[in-house]
Amino acid sequence: MAETYTIDVHLGPADLEAAMREDVLRGLTATPKYIPPKWHYDARGSALFDEITRLPEYYLTRCERAILEAHAADIAREAEADTLIELGSGTSAKTRLLLSALSAAGTLERFVPFDVDEATLRAAAAAVVDEYPGVAVHAVVGDFERHLRLLPGGGVRMVAFLGSTIGNLTPAVRARFLADLAATLVPGDQLLLGVDLVKAPERILAAYDDPGGVTAAFSRNVLRVLNDRLGADFVPDAFDHVPRWDSEHEWVDIRLRSRTAQLVRIPRLDLEVRLAAGEEIHTEISAKFRRERIAAELGGFGLEVGRWWTDPGEGFGVALARRL
Repeated sequence: MAETYTIDVHLGPADLEAAMREDVLRGLTATPKYIPPKWHYDARGSALFDEITRLPEYYLTRCERAILEAHAADIAREAEADTLIELGSGTSAKTRLLLSALSAAGTLERFVPFDVDEATLRAAAAAVVDEYPGVAVHAVVGDFERHLRLLPGGGVRMVAFLGSTIGNLTPAVRARFLADLAATLVPGDQLLLGVDLVKAPERILAAYDDPGGVTAAFSRNVLRVLNDRLGADFVPDAFDHVPRWDSEHEWVDIRLRSRTAQLVRIPRLDLEVRLAAGEEIHTEISAKFRRERIAAELGGFGLEVGRWWTDPGEGFGVALARRL
């Protein structure tokens, strides 16, 4: 069957392999050691994260979905967008709420899913073509830290960046991301941003350390990915999953702690990594936000928050900001 969508591929398997090699070499020779969170995801990592989103302790996905279910029509009415762009779209599951609302409002003409995984993106694009006849689908395979300026232009665009994914970016990376995004948007374009909010640390930490160990398995999966793709010989079960609440920065700091002294070999990088007993590898942050702070941050890049919605418990927020 002929493709019924357009796809731009800015990121191929060779690019991903080169990026992983560069990230892992830099991170595991640094002090302290770190591995960027993007490398948690292979088929197993994606399945584990999907399982996490359904855990009773993991409130983020439920809260954001409740906001979108309650306010998708309001978002569509406010945005008046004819193009929906979703960053980190994956299967575009939550996006159906926005697509349906924009379609019902009579403005939707184009959907642009953006993700690093070409196979997932093609499947999602084909599904949206089937479900929303008449909507042009223009998929983009890319990394939002490198390829935002290559997003298709034209029309009135709303960029959705959901799931509090922005919280995984360190402040410096987040600033570069917002600068790049603001540079690719034109006045009148919109950003729909989902952010987890500061609340009781006990509730936050429970979402990253479930008693069934699903989150710990996801955390260790980054080591399995390195074993698979770089020939490393990590023993994932020799590491403890250690989440902490950092009250100064208002984020969850996640690390893998070596239970014993270890020597890990990574042949494809020609690298040996020595770990002392108790030494930690930093794998992720999950920043939490306050309404005033996120509005100020966005405002610094010419993005003015016009509307703000929260779930009934005010644990999660969705902001709609317009490019000035």
